[in-house]
Amino acid sequence: MPDVGAKTRACAAEIVEAVVNGSRSLDAAIADVEPKVAPGERPLLRLLAYGALRQHWQIDAWISALLGRPLRRRDRIIRSLLAVGLYQLTDTRIPDHAAVSQTVEAARVLGRPKLAGLVNACLRRFGRDGIAEAPPPSEEARWNHPAWLLDAISADWPDDRDAIFEANNARAPMWLRVNSRRHTAEEYLARLVEHGIDASLLPGLPDALCLATPCGVDELPGFAAGDVSVQDGAAQIAARWLLDTPRRRVLDACAAPGGKTGHLLEVGGEALELLAIDSDAGRIDAVRENLARLGQHATITVADASNPKAWWDGTPFDAILLDAPCSATGVIRRHPDIRLLRRESDIAALQDTQRRMLSALWATLAPGGRLLYATCSILAAENDDVVSEFLGSHTDAEERLVLPNNNIRVLMRRKACGYQVLPGTAGLDGFYYACLEKKVS
Repeated sequence: MPDVGAKTRACAAEIVEAVVNGSRSLDAAIADVEPKVAPGERPLLRLLAYGALRQHWQIDAWISALLGRPLRRRDRIIRSLLAVGLYQLTDTRIPDHAAVSQTVEAARVLGRPKLAGLVNACLRRFGRDGIAEAPPPSEEARWNHPAWLLDAISADWPDDRDAIFEANNARAPMWLRVNSRRHTAEEYLARLVEHGIDASLLPGLPDALCLATPCGVDELPGFAAGDVSVQDGAAQIAARWLLDTPRRRVLDACAAPGGKTGHLLEVGGEALELLAIDSDAGRIDAVRENLARLGQHATITVADASNPKAWWDGTPFDAILLDAPCSATGVIRRHPDIRLLRRESDIAALQDTQRRMLSALWATLAPGGRLLYATCSILAAENDDVVSEFLGSHTDAEERLVLPNNNIRVLMRRKACGYQVLPGTAGLDGFYYACLEKKVS
């Protein structure tokens, strides 16, 4: 039987390899591999996989300096294993001797016993030769972002780029959304204190709590009963902005996995008639599961938001949330694989989808109604460029500049159109919002 620690490191290498060379999402790769390790080892597995991917470009430069020659294609899993090993040595509290010995043993677990010596030599040389102290060989290695994304963020946010890169490389905090139908955030905070869980409130986000230390959902009092959900604070802006005045018939377009859907129902109350759609049949089940846990009901269907003729009954909506498909460049700290999987060429295709959805859904909105356009991107091409173009071509549309409350304004940057929360601001993810209203003739 292989050492438990060695097996965990081997599995972490498999996850890294699946993302870097197999173009798998990190979530999918973890789902494939995690059952191989004992439940008690899974937090370590995630720590190693996330960490090695978060620092991919810097670690890759170190590996290139350590290897005398490239590995054969069939042995490239060893490069991913070295990434896991180097991450342990530089950014965890795991003792160096344990990190080295168990990573070396992991080479045998991976069926590469002849390369165990190479792994051992590389990891020991890394510490001995002070390779980590050498200046990063490139901007990619310095900031752990691909060159195209460095350029895009630098162009859009020249004064904030360094802070954005640093936020993207940090571990994200765990945010909660308290079910306002049952408790206030202050009341639930008291329950957390009783359970020994430290958390804090953020002015402007009445349902949000940020945990000092992440924990399992099974440790959260009332989670299974729907008293609380896990949702970043920036994502919680949407529901209360869209429904700051009563709305009856509401569309949640691109609803999966259902976090904002649940929040809309909590804020809107029993009078809300909510239709939640998503084009991904696999992910729509997550919406149903989320609402079942919350004890909420909505009409949920698989549908393409850009083609209302296929699903709209012709009755206009009072409000629409369009959480548009995007590059997800505002949530990189939660999904470090985005930097490896997303391509510069993707942005134009996403922008086209965003334009089509926005124009198509506008026709389903009632006069006097409100559409909240949202993305978890920080790129202008997907945000204010899309909204500015839309406003220029739709004379019946105008931007509503009134925010849900003044504290929200402190968290946001005003753009040419809409508002941006930058990643790391008050511990939040990066989100863009533009509130559009249809003029009454």
